[in-house]
Amino acid sequence: MLAPDGVTRVSSLLRYGNFIADQWRDAVAGGEIVIKNPSDGSDLATIARGTKADVDLAVEAARAALGGDWGRMSATARGRVLHKISDAVLRHIDRLTELESKDVGKPLTQARADVVALARYFEFYGASADKVHGDTLPYQNGFTVFTLYEPHGVTGHIIPWNYPMQILGRSLGAALAMGNAAVVKPAEEACLTALEFARIAKEAGLPPGALNIVTGLGAEAGAALAEHSGVNHISFTGSRRTGELVQAAAAKNTVPVTLELGGKSPQIVFADADLERALPFLVNAGIQNAGQTCSASSRILVERGVYEEVVARMSALYRALKVGPASADPAVGPVVSLRQKTIIETYLDLARKDGLRIAAQGELAADAPAGGAYVLPTLLRDVPADHPLMQEEIFGPVQAIAPFDMEEEAIALANGTAYGLVCGIWTRDGGRQFRLARAIQSGQVFVNNYGAGGGIELPFGGVKRSGHGREKGFEALYGFATLKTVSVYHG
Repeated sequence: MLAPDGVTRVSSLLRYGNFIADQWRDAVAGGEIVIKNPSDGSDLATIARGTKADVDLAVEAARAALGGDWGRMSATARGRVLHKISDAVLRHIDRLTELESKDVGKPLTQARADVVALARYFEFYGASADKVHGDTLPYQNGFTVFTLYEPHGVTGHIIPWNYPMQILGRSLGAALAMGNAAVVKPAEEACLTALEFARIAKEAGLPPGALNIVTGLGAEAGAALAEHSGVNHISFTGSRRTGELVQAAAAKNTVPVTLELGGKSPQIVFADADLERALPFLVNAGIQNAGQTCSASSRILVERGVYEEVVARMSALYRALKVGPASADPAVGPVVSLRQKTIIETYLDLARKDGLRIAAQGELAADAPAGGAYVLPTLLRDVPADHPLMQEEIFGPVQAIAPFDMEEEAIALANGTAYGLVCGIWTRDGGRQFRLARAIQSGQVFVNNYGAGGGIELPFGGVKRSGHGREKGFEALYGFATLKTVSVYHG
């Protein structure tokens, strides 16, 4: 049996159940999944292996919340609850940091930053909850016409394993601010902080059923949520292939979907760039979170006149990188699992087979346990534009760099993949900055910076096969609402 707070300890393992209607429950079918620590391969916890039966219960609880205290709450009151959640997250920052680091292999500094971001999302959306306004529309004499933004109802959130807390915050915060009731299915590789968050939100006063969490396999619990007839909106972040399956499943119920499906994001460096400022961004945007970032800069395009200098200086930074256990707070920790390590190494094997040149690699720390999922950060030079390492999302600490000669060529190379999520442009030329910002097919463009420190206030999402819809910022609130037009005839 589960303890009242949802977590028990079996020998040295933590054991978590599903969180449904403010109660902690074993999976209906009784199944469990063992979670491993990617830093050393040891068993860390067990989670419930939820299935359709558990998703049914969670959707039912969310539907009841819409007709109960949560649904009757004013926008101002919802905002106050979200602020209380934000404050509570920060009170638990040490616990969440430690758990995230162990669960997904994040170095402690990065894990702590993610806790702060989670709190900031709820602060931002708490302040936004009562500021989503409709319009009064000019129309024929005798009519008053206005619009209202209303919640979809039950929203489903399928969260990936690379940024569990940040993506939970940006998706769930906006949905709750608009008055939806949520069912969350976190990735089976990374759900411990989501479950801890549920306990924190309950303590902060979130009404029963407003948040429900079902853990389990994507093909079971995730698929059941995507195709559930009681869900009114789906938010999915993950791989392109899985996103296509989620969208197809939701389409059967004519349910809108927000998709963020990753990218192959370039940074374009011109000869007039401030290299002292650019170089840390060029490297860090590729190796942060061991490269497991949808907006990671995995392609570096450099004007030929400074190409060799940039390669040399990036190589020096790469050779200084140490890869080790998350608890040691290295620059690069393990990837999330041995399975992910194998996927990345398959790409590196292909690079060797095709004769691509390795410009530099990082080093494995002496204290890295043998059972950890470690991949050396790798910089590959002179990579052809049509090679898989320039075209496909690797999701690891691997960057490909190549030269270009003309501005038009840089634009063509930057736009020359199926993705369009983020782009960085490095140049002092003001006209070029604006030309490229308009010409690049990307949801976000950063000029002389990259990522803007996470940019919670900045709308985020892709074009082409990077997905559609926007999260983050005020714009996300509209995605979690439906617009109603009201026309009143009064003569």
